[in-house]
Amino acid sequence: MRVVVAMSGGVDSSVAAALVADAGHEVVGLSMQLYDQRASPETFGSCCSLDDLQDARRVAAAIGFPHYILNLEQEFRQTVVDNFVSEYAAGRTPIPCVHCNADLKFSTLVDRASGFEAAGVATGHYARVTYDEELHRYRLWRSVDRDKDQTYFLFSLTQDQLAHALFPVGHLRKAEVRDVARRLGLTVADKPDSHEICFVPDGDYASFVASRSPQVARRGAIVDEGGNTVGSHGGVHRFTIGQRKGLGVASPIPLYVLAIDAGSGDVTVGPRASLERNTLTATSVNWSAMAAPADWLAVSAQIRHRHRAAPARVRAVSDDRAELVFDEPQAAVTPGQAVVFYDDDVVVGGGWIE
Repeated sequence: MRVVVAMSGGVDSSVAAALVADAGHEVVGLSMQLYDQRASPETFGSCCSLDDLQDARRVAAAIGFPHYILNLEQEFRQTVVDNFVSEYAAGRTPIPCVHCNADLKFSTLVDRASGFEAAGVATGHYARVTYDEELHRYRLWRSVDRDKDQTYFLFSLTQDQLAHALFPVGHLRKAEVRDVARRLGLTVADKPDSHEICFVPDGDYASFVASRSPQVARRGAIVDEGGNTVGSHGGVHRFTIGQRKGLGVASPIPLYVLAIDAGSGDVTVGPRASLERNTLTATSVNWSAMAAPADWLAVSAQIRHRHRAAPARVRAVSDDRAELVFDEPQAAVTPGQAVVFYDDDVVVGGGWIE
């Protein structure tokens, strides 16, 4: 069949394309231009740069399939960057990679695939998808390489999107992916992975947010758990739940950010023990493996990309909202982050921590 492959210019998507072609499918490579490439290189990071687009084109030429570039600058700004800024301004901590991977890139590719008369969409994500004949549903699985698993970023994929999804490297470990690239002579075989947020390459999130929303730089109070003022700050966008460094407050014990109130401007700090929470509420929940459960369902829940999923119970309280109770308290449950529910290695669903 004809398959559209998302080409980021990295080794994972390059090997994904090679594996799809090796399986006998007709490949069409698509890369996404997310920035104004006329801007100076320092305005964006090592992901999705002009060099990446050229790497993707070279891989397509080496394997022998057509390659096209989609201009998604406006969509990227609206879906990813504007959300990033507004979330920090509201006192929440966003995950731009979820919005970029699922809400922008994957949904766009599924839409564009029909224009190429393609039946599938392949990416270099470390994940797996199967079809459950009994439940008549597609199921999203963790990858074989648990250290590289990216299902946390893909929880919002719909049944229609999963029906088109191919994850060719999901059954491989990272070292095996690089071995395949070397065997094929791909120039990206040893290309380093990108880790920073691409549009904030220097890591200074606060300055980035303030440059696009100057009103967020409103002074406020740093208060203790009793509401007593212990310091001041230059804007709630400078903080995230669980933050310890950069508080500017003298204390005989380590202090952590416990809560952020964008309305009042108060940032509450306290000891690490006060970070622990047993419960959370999630919104915009996508139940990918089942219908929304009205009764409590035992799952393991992951509240950050590098968080070890913890035993919990979850149930739906409305069409798109859920409440979750952990078996043991978890530190730094952070509004704006995603929570993903798993049954062993299968994604049950997920949503945004409210």
